[in-house]
Amino acid sequence: MEEIVLRNKKHGMRTLVLCILVELLSLAGVIFAAAKAESTGNNVWFALFVPCLIVFCLAWIPLTGLRILKPQEALALTLFGKYIGTLKGEGFYAINPFCVAVNPASKTKLNQSGDVSSKAAPTLADAATAFGTVNKKISLKIMTLNNNRQKINDCLGNPVEIGIAVMWKVVDTAKAVFNVDNYKEYLSLQCDSALRNIVRVYPYDVAPGVDTTGDGVEDDGSLRGSSEVVASRIRDEIQARVNEAGIEIIEARITYLAYAPEIAAVMLQRQQASAIIDARKMIVDGAVGMVEMALERLNGGGLVQLDEERKAAMVSNLLVVLCGNHDAQPVVNAGNLY
Repeated sequence: MEEIVLRNKKHGMRTLVLCILVELLSLAGVIFAAAKAESTGNNVWFALFVPCLIVFCLAWIPLTGLRILKPQEALALTLFGKYIGTLKGEGFYAINPFCVAVNPASKTKLNQSGDVSSKAAPTLADAATAFGTVNKKISLKIMTLNNNRQKINDCLGNPVEIGIAVMWKVVDTAKAVFNVDNYKEYLSLQCDSALRNIVRVYPYDVAPGVDTTGDGVEDDGSLRGSSEVVASRIRDEIQARVNEAGIEIIEARITYLAYAPEIAAVMLQRQQASAIIDARKMIVDGAVGMVEMALERLNGGGLVQLDEERKAAMVSNLLVVLCGNHDAQPVVNAGNLY
């Protein structure tokens, strides 16, 4: 389905003025003919009365084809079931009064902080819907879809909760209206599917032996550390899925990322243990360096001559002091060394 943009249709004001003039003239003709026929009793005036009455009754029909569009709004039109084109751009339009606007997603709401919903608080639009005057205009503005958080297993099988915000807009009204049943619901479902497809490739944190790019080489990609890359891949994946719906994905961003509640405590302990091990490793490396430096300076200055046994004892004492969690309690030896 190719989009057809209807141009040279901004004749709304001219049509409105002409219809009003025709209505006034026909009404004047009806009144004048009726008055003349009554006063003269001549049936010749009846020939004027009937056409004027018919024109007066039908002259309002073109008024039903008047449409007003605001900036960044569009209207997809069909005539007896056939797509004839789309009105785009602000203006006062006059179209065929038998044309019907089509927008299957007119009742569907995309919440800014939730998922797709067809139920919302009662508004003036809902009141109009109750009387059969549903707004069929298609918004061409940039809109935001913030889907609810999803629980997905990463490439290591760990369940994580993730949420994304997608900025999108309609670029082809014909595809959006006629290629899919409801382009807003279609977009939401494709966002869910693309998110699951991408997240399962990455680990939550950097893990050894994981290939996230598919080139057969291990890399350091992760959901937490490569959020920009992951968001870009999610955007490309969604765009490939919604091209047929005439939708352009402008940006996709990760708004929430965390381990699922059932494993969050265990993963926190794991992270704490990893941090403690890294800290201990750093402390031991620093302590060994300090002991080596102390022994070198003592031997170099010739202050104390230590045999191997005393060196081992000194090294042990220094490591205990430097690597311990608590402050050391000094013991003063007032005797000789041996």
